[in-house]
Amino acid sequence: MEYRLLGGSGFKVPVLGLGTATFGGGNDFFRAWGNTQVAEATRLVDIALEAGASLFDSADVYSNGLAEEILGEAIAGRRDKVLISTKASFAMGDGPNERGSSRQHLIAACEASLRRLGTETIDLWQLHGFDAMTPVEETLRTLDDLVRAGKVRYVGCSNFSGWHLMKSLAVADRYGWSRYVAHQAYYSLISREFEWELMPLALDQKVGTVIWSPLAGGRLSGKVARNRPAPAGSRFAAQGGHGPEFPLDHLYRIVDVLEAIAGELGRSVSQVALNWLLCQDELVIPIPGATKASHATENAGALDWRLDEKELAMLDQVSQG
Repeated sequence: MEYRLLGGSGFKVPVLGLGTATFGGGNDFFRAWGNTQVAEATRLVDIALEAGASLFDSADVYSNGLAEEILGEAIAGRRDKVLISTKASFAMGDGPNERGSSRQHLIAACEASLRRLGTETIDLWQLHGFDAMTPVEETLRTLDDLVRAGKVRYVGCSNFSGWHLMKSLAVADRYGWSRYVAHQAYYSLISREFEWELMPLALDQKVGTVIWSPLAGGRLSGKVARNRPAPAGSRFAAQGGHGPEFPLDHLYRIVDVLEAIAGELGRSVSQVALNWLLCQDELVIPIPGATKASHATENAGALDWRLDEKELAMLDQVSQG
């Protein structure tokens, strides 16, 4: 397994992790993603660890905490072999302080995640979104306090705009508080808007990028193609995937090229799509999810090789429209 430093920190993480939004299936929305229970989750963790993909990403809002609980049970007895990444800030109840990035909510959310995960420390804790109602200084001071208390080792954010992230970094630098080492963002062959502003910022400020939905909600898995609609029961069929909208023909043109390259290399479409991300920058860490053991095994097959310049050029050309 290849390891990369996460942003400007000394924290080494595997180049591929496992997302756990498919764990739990606690409501209709998340059930469309997956309904993985403890036994299946344990098997997925086994496969990921065998491949060296020891970073597991979750969030308190995934099935209202159930995903964290299942992950905690799946890693029980081997906490020293895994890296836990999770998130907070989205609503976890109807109360006025059960959401956001205030000191009140973040401390409560951190303690709740620690209990659900069955651990004393979260390796990477991220804000799930930007809270415009809370002063950035209050949020960052709280995160720094949690790091100093040993509850959290590193902090990051998710779904921030460029100015959200840059302001936060500047405030942290001003006061000497813990700096965001990672930004979890949406980026794939289908949607390359990340490259316009967030990627240059990440490179300049040395912020690692953890990629959520690197296969675009299953659209780059090889199951969807020209004249091959999304299978019944899949997340794409139920919800249409997530991220910016785009013409379906744009997807089909990309998948046409992915299939051609995959056929020549003896790889799968999803492996080529993940490998393309790994080739973009050394700060990029994709975290695809999986609902079956075969998915986790296939994702691991994206490692230990790289697309060549010709193949990258083909994918760049078709994905840029």
